[in-house]
Amino acid sequence: MRNTTKLKTLLLKYTVSFDMDADGLFTLLLIDKNTNHTKRFEGESYSKVLAKAYSYLLKEVKHIKATR
Repeated sequence: MRNTTKLKTLLLKYTVSFDMDADGLFTLLLIDKNTNHTKRFEGESYSKVLAKAYSYLLKEVKHIKATR
């Protein structure tokens, strides 16, 4: 799946913030639009932090479906 598709999917549920420090470490912050719960991911590339965040989204959706 392309990074743009992952990002678009994340943006349906979360407000997304990207940052990079002086050493090149990327940080992605997800803020749930409904609950304001936050989750932070770090990695050495944009693709890696986006993949971690997308994986987290899939686990959250699976968890929500299981509790219903």
